[in-house]
This record gives sequence, C-alpha cells and structure tokens, in this order.
Amino acid sequence: MSSGVAARRDAKKLVRSPSGLRMVPEHRAFGSPFGLEEPQWVPDKECPRCMQCDAKFDFITRKHHCRRCGKCFCDRCCSQKVPLRRMCFVDPVRQCADCALVSHREAEFYDKQLKVLLSGATFLVTFGDSEKPETMVCRLSNNQRCLVLDGDSHREIEIAHVCTVQILTEGFTPGGSTRATGMLLQYTVPGAEAAAQLRLMAGEDASGSKRQAAAWLAAMHKATKLLYESRDQ
Repeated sequence: MSSGVAARRDAKKLVRSPSGLRMVPEHRAFGSPFGLEEPQWVPDKECPRCMQCDAKFDFITRKHHCRRCGKCFCDRCCSQKVPLRRMCFVDPVRQCADCALVSHREAEFYDKQLKVLLSGATFLVTFGDSEKPETMVCRLSNNQRCLVLDGDSHREIEIAHVCTVQILTEGFTPGGSTRATGMLLQYTVPGAEAAAQLRLMAGEDASGSKRQAAAWLAAMHKATKLLYESRDQ
C-alpha cells in the first residue's frame, strides 16, 4: 500500500456535534470497527421526568441527555463526565451512571490493550489447511480496521470480516487460570462461499517474545468482545 493511500486512510478531522467535539476519520469508510455511532437523543417533549429516578423536570431540576445512550436524566443521575473514546469525543462527556461504568471499563482497552495490539507480536501462523506455519509479526493497523501480518509474505484481514475468534489455552497457572498460547480465527473472504481460517501460535521459546505474544492474545480477546458489542448496538 502506498504512503499516500495509507495517509488518506488514517486522516482525521475535528467535528462538532450536539454532544461535543469529536475527532473522526475524514472518510467514514475508514472508521474503526470498534466505534459506536452517537445515539439519537430522546426528544425533550417525550421526557417530562428523569428516566432513572422519575424526578419531575422544572426550572430547578433541569434535564440532561446521556451522550452514550441518549436518554434523559436529571443532573443527579447524569452528573459524571467520562471519556467516551468509542465515539471519538475529544473531551470527557456527560453520561448516566450505567453508561459511565461501561465507558470506564472500555477505557482500559484504549489505554492499555490497544497499544499492545498496535505494537504487534510474533507468531507461528498457519493459513487454512496448510501444514507449514510461517513466522510472522501480527499487529492491528493504525486505523484499527485490519489485522496486518508480515513475514515472508504480507496479508491484511479486515476486522469487520472476522466471524469467530477462539483463544487457545494450555495448563493452569498457580492462580487457577489458563494461559493463552494461540488464537483460531475465521473470517469471510469476498467472493468465497466458505469462511477462511487462520491459526496463530506463540513460539516455544521462553524469551520476551513469548510474553509479548501472550499479552497480544489477551488484548485481542478484549478487542473481540468490543467488536461483537459494536455489532449488537
């Protein structure tokens, strides 16, 4: 891919919506698959009372809309201003208590796991029914739309085309949890009837590369959960 095309794909612009300033992709087609669209606000005339505590709105009790769900609340039930990265808001925005909890949990993905995915890790990669794995570095593209695999060959798989992700584990740690050692991924290919399959396995060495691979797999598991949530909303 040329640098010019990559630059256009990653270009962003600042826009103002009723909810606040957002830094969004310049071209909608290049938006992150983990993103969420801004909700339609419940019309003021349809919410004479707080949708959480049922307080009646008047000159003293003012109404506020949660930027994540679009519902109408009083100040007490919608007082928190929390980062909402999945909607690309530049600054923290007002959210109801339930939505604020979800956004706080998602913040860990953007602050920690996303950096791991963008950095990438080395795996033994097997495509389809091939018996010979290839050593490749797997990472998430800068615009979060593709899994990029580089080795003797180069592959890109659109995240939106991923059907299923299964984390492969082995053994038990002293704490009673399993350790991620690989990932089995199925994805659709335009024009093909059956889904394609990709298998990633961490190397057998005990060096930092294996720890990095385990961290990447854990981050991918979190990313997968956000991806399916995005499709359901």
